[in-house]
Parts: sequence; C-alpha cells; structure tokens
Amino acid sequence: MLSAIYARKSTVQEIVDDQKSVARQIEHARQYAQRKGWTVDECAVFIDDGISGAEFATRPGFVRLMNALKPRPPFQVLIMSEESRLGREAIETAYALKQIVTAGVRVFFYLEDRERTLDSPTDKIMLSLTAFADELEREKARQRVTDAMLRKARAGHVCGGSCFGYRNVEITAPGPDGRAHRQFVKREVHPDQAAVIRRIFELCAAGDGLKGITKRLNAEGATAPRSQQGRPRAWAPSTVREVLYREAYRGVLVYNRTQKRDRWGQRREKGRPAADWIRVPDENLRIVSDALWQAAHGQLTERRENYGIGRPDALRGLMARGSRQSYLLSGFARCGCCGGSVQVVSRASTTGRLFRYGCGQYAGRGATICSNARLARLDEVDAEIRELLATEVLRPTVIESALDKAIAMLRKPNLPVPDRNQLTKRLRAVEARLSNLTEMAAKGGAVPAVLEALNRSEAERQALERELADRKVSRREDVCPDARTLRQVLRKQLDDWNGLIQGNVTEARGLLSVVLRERITFTPIAGKADAPMYELKIPIAFDRLLVSLVPGLEARFERVGLASPTGFEPVFWP
Repeated sequence: MLSAIYARKSTVQEIVDDQKSVARQIEHARQYAQRKGWTVDECAVFIDDGISGAEFATRPGFVRLMNALKPRPPFQVLIMSEESRLGREAIETAYALKQIVTAGVRVFFYLEDRERTLDSPTDKIMLSLTAFADELEREKARQRVTDAMLRKARAGHVCGGSCFGYRNVEITAPGPDGRAHRQFVKREVHPDQAAVIRRIFELCAAGDGLKGITKRLNAEGATAPRSQQGRPRAWAPSTVREVLYREAYRGVLVYNRTQKRDRWGQRREKGRPAADWIRVPDENLRIVSDALWQAAHGQLTERRENYGIGRPDALRGLMARGSRQSYLLSGFARCGCCGGSVQVVSRASTTGRLFRYGCGQYAGRGATICSNARLARLDEVDAEIRELLATEVLRPTVIESALDKAIAMLRKPNLPVPDRNQLTKRLRAVEARLSNLTEMAAKGGAVPAVLEALNRSEAERQALERELADRKVSRREDVCPDARTLRQVLRKQLDDWNGLIQGNVTEARGLLSVVLRERITFTPIAGKADAPMYELKIPIAFDRLLVSLVPGLEARFERVGLASPTGFEPVFWP
C-alpha cells in the first residue's frame, strides 16, 4: 500500500536532531512504514514547520494534504507521530480526521502503533477526549509563554525581534557544563541609526510632513529599516510615522499593546486596552529628548486638527475637497520603471481639483527610489480604458475568435483517445501477477523482495483503475463544447458586459478583475512635451473572460488542462 506522512512542529526547528523536529518525525514515520511493508509516496510527504496547531487554513502542508483527498487520494495510509500533529483545536481536528477517514485513508500513529478509526461511538468519544487533551495542552503552553514574556517585559528584556535604532545584545552566564549560556537579550542604542531617528524628529518639529521627510531621507541616502515583501530598502511615509509614535525612542518600553491570536488560537491581531499595557522606563534607551518629542508631536497634533481627523465631520470635509472613494485602476496598474503601484494624486487648480495617475513610489518616497514623475489625467486614461475594452476586447468578433481557438484546442487531434480495452488487459495482467505474488508470499513467507513486488504491483493496479475511471468521464464528446450554442450565449452576454463598462466605477472594476491576467503597466515614453506620456500594456486573460461569459466552460477547460487560449496585450497612448 502507498502511504503518506504528515509532520508538524509549532516552533521553527533549530536543531535537526531534536526528537520533536519534523525531520525526526519523517524519519520515524518511514521506519514505521517499512516495518509494516508499506511504500512511502515521496510526493505525499507533507510538512509544516513553525506553525501553531490551532492554525488550519494557513498551514501549507495541511492544506496540500486535504486537497490531495479529492477527487480520490493517491495513497491509502497516512502516518503521523500522534493526533496532536494534525492540530490542537478540538473541533477542527475532529473534522479534519473525519474528512481523511471518509476519503478511504487509514490513519496510523507510530508512537503508539495504533490506528485511528471512527467506526463506532466509542471511537468518536475517544477522539473527542484526545483532541480535548491536546487543546488543553496548547492553552497551558500559551499561558506559560505569556507569563514568561510578561516577566521579561517588566525586567526590560527583549521580548521580540530587532528594532530600528537599537542592536540586540545577548547577556550570557556560565552554566553547569562550564560553557556560556544565554540568559536574556537587552537592547543598546545603535549610534548611526539613532542619528537618523533624531533627524526625523527634528524635521517633523520644523513642520515637514511625512512625505517631505521621506523624500529628504531617501535623497540623502539615510539608513532605512529592513524592507519587507521584496520592496526596496528605503523610507516610506508609513515607516516615518511609526518612528514618530514609537515611545521607546524617548526611553519608555511599551509591551502588550496588541493581541496576536483570538480565542480560537488563530492569528488575528487586534489592540488591547491601554490598561493592559506594560510601560517600563529605561533612560539607557533614550534617543530623543522630551523637548524634541513634544515639539514633533505638537506639529502632528496641529496637523490633525487642521485636517479635522477624528471629528465626525472629517469625512464630509474630505468629500468637499473632491476626494473619491475608489478609482477605476486602483490596484490594477503598476509603474513600468520600478514595479510599484500606480495611485491617484490630486492637486488644486483654477478649475477645481485635478486627479491624475502617477507612480506611488515616486509620490511617497521620492525620485531616489523611482524617477517616474509623469502624471496622466485620470479622466482621459479611464475613458481610454473603457473605450479599449468596448472596442477591442468585448467586440463580438474578438470574443468569437478567442472562442474558436479555445474550441480548436479542445478538439485538437493529439488529445488522448480512450482505449479501455488495452487498459483493461493491462489491469487483468497486473491482477494476475498480484495473485501469484500473494500465493508466493503465503507459501514462502513475506520476504522483503516479495513484499516490495507486491507493493509495486498494487500501486500499478490502483493507477490503472484511476486511469480507467478518468477515461470514462473524459470522452471527447464530453470535452468539446457546441460552438453554435456558445456563440448564442456570448452574443446575449456581451450587451450586458458593455453596459457594465459604461456604468459606475464599481461595476467597471468588477469587469477588470475578470479580464486582466495581471496588472496594467504604465511605462513612460521619452520624447517631447507634446508627445504621448505613457505606453499602457493591458494583458487580457481570455480564458477567464470566456468562463465568466459562459457558465460551465471552466470545467471543460480544466478537464484537458487548458488555460489562456489566446493572449492580448494592446498598447495605446493617452
């Protein structure tokens, strides 16, 4: 029989030889499968390292395991060290085990050499009790960690990672074995980074805004915090704001401001009441004087009052100045120079506020990060996009041409022709071989060579049965759609889609979410002032468009692995 392995550990493994590490779990599971005479499917080894047992939707290994159960699992046995590896939340763990067992997969735990069954009420109550004990252990571990972190925070020790402006220093002491062991971690001021922090507060106290400070720091090449998600390492307005509001820079450590997990143990961050915060003064960590802190925050308070932030009529004031809640291309466009998002900027003019599309990296971080200073009028670009979609994308001849190509690919002659007779003959031969091997094992003993041959033959038999079942449901007449019927449906739907294009922004954005294969690229064009400013590339996903227009076509595409029957990247200049 083919077996799968699932291994999980809540904390990231640092020592491979740790008895609870995922590497050791997999090694023991392989040994267990070998003793049972099973073959481990190398494609069915699922690992989650450093993820809590209360998480289920965000565990990649667990999600792969559950997805492998449909339409039919390629393995017959799942091996784990114990039930708590699958999860430490009673309801979710029981439901996951039910899905695995009802899919026809047997579940074994190698630590107890026991199979988990759900055949009787007794089996189910035992599962509930075991899952309850696992969840209770997780809750106790959470309480122990929380208590340890609170003690560290009150002592002024580091409870998290690094913080810009400081360096972490390990405090060690000799242990019983004579070697130095880490006792705790404290912070000390980093001189170069501290100078940048003081510079930010000085600029803010002088009246500079967040964007102004950001652009000046980037232009000066000031040291910036480590970037995230592949962004360039540079200052951003949000990072400057975080610096201005971090009380550690005035010598006050604040801990327990946020709660990272909800009562179900899942990661959902939210703020805690101010009464639960722990404040620990530490003058050794002070970077900014009280006078400079007050001056900077005085400017921030004055700016908030001027803009009415926090007042009930603040939203009405913003709307009166002409701001809009959404724009056609927000989230759908990127800069061709830096890859950053294209956003809307507005400026006052003699005829009212003008809205334009421009590079968000240039607007927020300055020319040092992106040199694209071009701005395109919002109304002109939106009109061109709507016109292009109506005349070049949702035109009946274009859609029908894409449909013809899709149908031609569905009907291409190199599609596999079902030959059930040949597969049936192979299946009978494998079954006969299995019968002979079983008889040989009964007479001569289950020697390793015979067991290995039995496992290979059994896997081949199951593969042939799956192929026969797939051939039965994927006959050519089921795959190829009726072109005439599809064209009738298309013509009926296109009028409705064209109406959406000319409708409000929300409806047009819904259409863009369907037809775009990736984001629209704004690439500035070098030339004279009166020349076109941008070249726009719009990648259209016709397979998604056809699926949206014709219900039921997606299943036919998936059956033959078809995607993007044709591409379309029109280029135009506003």
